[in-house]
Amino acid sequence: MPNNPTKVLLSTTLIGGILISISSNSWLGAWIGLEINLMSFIPLMSSQENIMTTEASLKYFIIQALASSTLLFLVVMKTFTSQSMSAGGSIYEYMIMTPLLLKMGAAPLHWWFPSVMEGLSWANCLLMMTVQKAAPLMLISYLLKTTPLTLMVIMTSVIVGSLGGMNQTSLRSILTYSSINHTGWMLTAMLGGTNLWAMYLTVYSLLTAAVTTIAKAFNISFINQALTINSKASVKIMLFSSLLSLGGLPPFIGFLPKWAVIQSLIANNLGFIMTLMVVMSLVTLYFYLRVCYSSFIILHEETKWNPWLHKEKSIFTYSVMFSSLSMVGLTVCTAIININ
Repeated sequence: MPNNPTKVLLSTTLIGGILISISSNSWLGAWIGLEINLMSFIPLMSSQENIMTTEASLKYFIIQALASSTLLFLVVMKTFTSQSMSAGGSIYEYMIMTPLLLKMGAAPLHWWFPSVMEGLSWANCLLMMTVQKAAPLMLISYLLKTTPLTLMVIMTSVIVGSLGGMNQTSLRSILTYSSINHTGWMLTAMLGGTNLWAMYLTVYSLLTAAVTTIAKAFNISFINQALTINSKASVKIMLFSSLLSLGGLPPFIGFLPKWAVIQSLIANNLGFIMTLMVVMSLVTLYFYLRVCYSSFIILHEETKWNPWLHKEKSIFTYSVMFSSLSMVGLTVCTAIININ
């Protein structure tokens, strides 16, 4: 394809912007990295095959420009009024966290996230849910403390991400609200340690990659289209094991980071938050099971043809790799912990 060199260049600057943000020793440098990341991702969003990408990229640019300008204003304000800011440091931390929460779509600043995701290809959806959250999460980890406002943001993200996906039929919308829910879990993981949220983001990224690669390989956009995967039972097992792992069902590796976060919350005497998050995880597991249930039952109708079947065998191979990690990962990690 002629646009491959362009995509390679934009992907390189995309990762470079993230590295600049997380390695910068000043907020101005972090802002510059976020801007490089934004200017690299918007051209990647555009596609000739889907006319909805134009609207989605415009929405994304407006929201990210609003968050970036707010962040730059706060950085400049801190630079010129450093003495007054030192007295109200906690207020300034809350203020500078707000545009970062808006950038990654955490509740209650999540209103733009579902509509933008609906207009993207599966590859860009994967970038939006995983890579684009890395830099804002790292910057938030410098500021996050166990305060009532922080706990309110965490509870709002967990509740909105769980209840918002209940009446959705689009797989993109379900993964979007799941991402909001997992964002609340990652913010909670920051309260327990610096490395815990990074481990959570890594596992979540692998599981999301498994679901998106299968959805792209078989052209699945809505939950009833999961029935069109009628080639082999193994393909359905791969998709549904990845979805259930993403929901945090204990036999799968998706339960491992949640297990660590629950232990951290118990150690910090945050039992109410822990109970709420576990209950909301059961809600997210419910709408994942709704996708799987119609194919789990014995009698159901299936279409006898699917033009996308085995169209991209490389994507299918990646799906097998990610799904096998999902199924056996928790067992392997538990065995390693017991040995150590």
